[in-house]
Amino acid sequence: MSDPVRALVFDIDQLDFTKSGGLVTVVTQDATTGAVLMVAHADREALEHTLRTGEMHYRSRSRGLWHKGGTSGNVQRVVSLTTDCDADAVLARVVPAGPACHNGTTSCFREEALQADVLATLDATITSRMQHTDDSTTSYTHRLLGDRNLRLKKLGEEAVELATACVDGDVERATEETADLLYHALVALRAVGGSLDGVRAVLSSRAK
Repeated sequence: MSDPVRALVFDIDQLDFTKSGGLVTVVTQDATTGAVLMVAHADREALEHTLRTGEMHYRSRSRGLWHKGGTSGNVQRVVSLTTDCDADAVLARVVPAGPACHNGTTSCFREEALQADVLATLDATITSRMQHTDDSTTSYTHRLLGDRNLRLKKLGEEAVELATACVDGDVERATEETADLLYHALVALRAVGGSLDGVRAVLSSRAK
C-alpha cells in the first residue's frame, strides 16, 4: 500500500460541516474505471481516520464511525479527496478491494453505474465472448479470440489505417479508425490475459 500521508493531501478545515449537522456528503468513485461506487456521509473524525489510515471511513447515523471493509475486507484505498465548490461534499477516488454494495454488487447503483464508461462496456462484452467460446455463436469477436494470426493481422491493419487517416488529415476517418484500433487492441489484450483495468492502472501511474 502507498504511504497515506504522501498520497492524501487534503485540508479538512476547508469543509463546511455546519450545513448538515456536522456531516458532509461523500461521493466515492473508482479511481481506475471512474464508476460511482457509493454515496455516504463523513464527519471530521471519519475524515481524520481516512487521512491517517489511507482507507475510507464514513459516519453512519445508525452505526456511527464506520471503516468501509473493516468486517467484509472490501476496503477502499484512497487515491485522492477533493471538495466541491460549496465545501459541503467530497469526491473520494479509491481503489476498492471488493464490492462497494452490501448486496455484493460493484456499485450501489448496480450495473448502470458501470455502463457510463463505453470502453468498460466494450471490454465487458469482449470478456463475455471469451467466456463463451464453446457455444454456437460465430461473432467477429469470437473469430478474433480463436484465431491468433487473424487477431494480430487485424491489429496491424487498423494501426496502419489510423496512421494513414492522420497523414491525410481526415478527422472523421481517423476517429473511426481509432475506435476500430481500440476494439482490436482490447481483444488482443484479453486474448493474452490482460485487461482494460490494467491499462488504466498504467496510465494512472504515468499521470502522476
